[in-house]
Amino acid sequence: MIDAGELFARERAQLVRHAYRMLGSMSDAEDAVQDAFLRWQSASRDDVRDPHAFLRATVTRIAIDRLRAQRRARETYLGPWLPEPVIVDESTAPERMVALAEDISFGFLLALERLSPLERAAFLLHDALDVPFAEIAQTLERSEESVRRLASRARRAIHETAPRRIERPHNADELRDRFGAALLNGDVETVMSMLTEDALLLSDGGGKKTAAINPVKGRDHVGRGMLGLARKAAGRFTSVQPLRVNGLPGWAFFTGEGLDQTMAIELDAEGRVETIYVTRNPEKLARLKASLGPGTSPLPISAGDPAPSLD
Repeated sequence: MIDAGELFARERAQLVRHAYRMLGSMSDAEDAVQDAFLRWQSASRDDVRDPHAFLRATVTRIAIDRLRAQRRARETYLGPWLPEPVIVDESTAPERMVALAEDISFGFLLALERLSPLERAAFLLHDALDVPFAEIAQTLERSEESVRRLASRARRAIHETAPRRIERPHNADELRDRFGAALLNGDVETVMSMLTEDALLLSDGGGKKTAAINPVKGRDHVGRGMLGLARKAAGRFTSVQPLRVNGLPGWAFFTGEGLDQTMAIELDAEGRVETIYVTRNPEKLARLKASLGPGTSPLPISAGDPAPSLD
């Protein structure tokens, strides 16, 4: 018979990934899964017929409670809200990288933010984890027909607001390096040529770090804004590390105090930059800051890692 701790360890990676997509925060996801573990330890084994379903339902309910508690804070958040960034191991197999990028992309997670907590849970459980509606109904304490409607509404909203399926250029890292070099060198022509006409810049400072209060839209505004920021930051950053942020090509920027911000770029099928995501809120960087440092390798999250993993 499998030990309770051993079974939980096997499930933990998928539970963390599910909780992250529910909450948009790896820190909160880890806390939710830890709470589920405590409940799992105290649960009567005679009352748990399906440990997998029990753990999944417990994490989902904890995440729903957290989402409801956080809703007002997110509605009054200063400036654009972005999910807490996570680093994906670049050694991950290409096909797995594509799947991860779609599962945890900023665009997808931002689309999930538009859903109610129950819609979000029903959609992720059914469409992402392939959980039967009968089990979802028990988890959400709703009728099966009700959770079908929840998932259907969520699916329509996701399809209307989420970006299309990612078609990543094979030379995404090369394009990232070219775009970064152009910014650092003040190469206006190259920067402008690499941006789409309707380029978008989202910068999350949470009122704690300098960031644009509103989304910056359009090639000219985004390009000139990024070039201006690059000039101002030239003497402030001590190092820049290329990596994958939520599956997208990006960078981690460091000062003498450690990680200062992350940046990720979303490319269209032609290799042009269509969206830039900058995270500066120190609360969202705290977890990464503890594991990243100037001159060090990133702590990866990949298919083979133990918790906290997104796979």
